[in-house]
Amino acid sequence: MSATKPPPAEPLVEVILEDDRWQVAGIEALADRAARAVLAQLGLAPRGFEIALLAASDARVAALNADFRGKPRPTNVLSWPSAERAAAAEGGVPALPVPGGDLPESLGDIALAWETCAREAVEAGRPLADHLTHLVVHASLHLFGYDHARDGDATLMEDLERKILARLGVADPYGEEAGERIA
Repeated sequence: MSATKPPPAEPLVEVILEDDRWQVAGIEALADRAARAVLAQLGLAPRGFEIALLAASDARVAALNADFRGKPRPTNVLSWPSAERAAAAEGGVPALPVPGGDLPESLGDIALAWETCAREAVEAGRPLADHLTHLVVHASLHLFGYDHARDGDATLMEDLERKILARLGVADPYGEEAGERIA
């Protein structure tokens, strides 16, 4: 008798492909794996949560950046948390959300810009998949209330990123040889 495989897990990340170039990056699987690693690091099960990710062009992300941040230029990644979860004290751990019941709890939205991400990976001499994994981990942490505006918060967030990326086999993006910084 053959063993029965469990049904595949529902995706944590719903990807909206607005630019076909993202297909070569395998963005659906990559984003889901990265977001699941974030939840695992935070001690949360993926069941009960969801994230929407827009895989777009630089032009689309520039328009979003202008609309939401007043910066009319592309950036590698944008994120919009569904709720304010930041810690009040600098370097403090944000409050974790409670998973949804019948309907998953939306953590928020992420947008990635193809040309900027691809260019940064080349400039940093990193595989595109590693760079994208870092950006999704980074943006997912923003959805949980982590930030890098204050020094203590930046240290906490970067340490978490390093731990998560190491579990995924991705080199430290903040090491001495790292070329990019995330806006």
